[in-house]
Amino acid sequence: MSLDGARKPGAPDGRPDQAIAHANGGSTVQVLQNGASAAPPTYLTHRLRLNPNSDHRPDNYEDLDLEFSPSIFSSLERYLPPNLLQQARDVKVDYMREILRRYYPESERVRLQKHREYRQKIISNYQEKRSITAPSLSSQRLHLELYSMHPTNFFVPSFLKAINENTEQAFRNIMSEPSPGIFTFEMLQPRFCEMLLAEVKNFEKWVHETKFRIMRPNTMNKYGVVLDDFGMETMLEKLMVDFIRPISKVFFPGVGGSNLDTHHGFVLEYGIDRDVDLGFHVDDSEVTLNVCVSRQFSGGELFFRGVRCDKHVNTETHSEEIFDYSHVPGRAVLHCGRHRHGARATTSGKRINLVLWCRSSVFRESRKYQKDFSSWCAECQHEKKERQRLSVAAIKMVF
Repeated sequence: MSLDGARKPGAPDGRPDQAIAHANGGSTVQVLQNGASAAPPTYLTHRLRLNPNSDHRPDNYEDLDLEFSPSIFSSLERYLPPNLLQQARDVKVDYMREILRRYYPESERVRLQKHREYRQKIISNYQEKRSITAPSLSSQRLHLELYSMHPTNFFVPSFLKAINENTEQAFRNIMSEPSPGIFTFEMLQPRFCEMLLAEVKNFEKWVHETKFRIMRPNTMNKYGVVLDDFGMETMLEKLMVDFIRPISKVFFPGVGGSNLDTHHGFVLEYGIDRDVDLGFHVDDSEVTLNVCVSRQFSGGELFFRGVRCDKHVNTETHSEEIFDYSHVPGRAVLHCGRHRHGARATTSGKRINLVLWCRSSVFRESRKYQKDFSSWCAECQHEKKERQRLSVAAIKMVF
């Protein structure tokens, strides 16, 4: 559902993604042939192509110490202007970094660096072995298999079969689409859900005992944990790339589903002594995966109210956009991050959900150049049809 910076309709975007930045900071300076240095060109001259060069093979950036995730640079490279594609890697890095910095002013890059240090401190202390000198203050990871991807242990066979076939029909065979743009399907095995719940409980206990400060998933939730913060980043990255991106490429191509390159993964907790509900909002994601992992609860239904761009996020809901969804343990809900939604009150028990926000740097950059979002925003579609209707009516009046 939501996470780092879940956005209420009409409110500013929340905090930038924690997973997108890898930190180090500082800018490079171009050196001319005569040895003089030149300031890098202003970012106003930097923009991506709307359509990628599908035949181009991007460079690998894993060996560079970059302030942004190396995978983002590889993802963006196909969208560079043609004259840049054959340039040296450092030239392309400078160009793409200038684009990426539009998202993150200096203050945000400092905050992201601090968060990276916080995450590294957590992971270095929350390890597999208990401390001999202070066993009560060092917690053993309960289920090491959660920290790497084990598809046959995580997913139900029907989901794995569809992913292996990797066709639209295979995906539709396991999916329901109860409302346009909302897909539900069986995904997680009960054993995986049990292990995840136990690991989160163990981590929260360790945080309490060690008095570490825990960072919550977003600005709207007071309970829950960021899974990347205690070591699951690699597993969640594979979940996005190998299992969610193939589906998103088919069903969400218009909102960056083909180019998902960063994620934010977390668990949310709802109940009488936790967050009870969640207000109406849109996610800071291109595609959102939401899976219920608990069993004993009542209430907590999701309510959806249509997909909107920033301009139309507060517009009225059309009757055909109204849809409510009741959670089923292990069953996934996949939807566009811009699909307005919220969660009703959990009236008994505790509802716990695994949420993965998947983002596309390419889509976020290209969206800056576009004015017409009628391919995915329902209100843009309505306005476009109305303009066409008026145009036809005006032509008829002339003749």
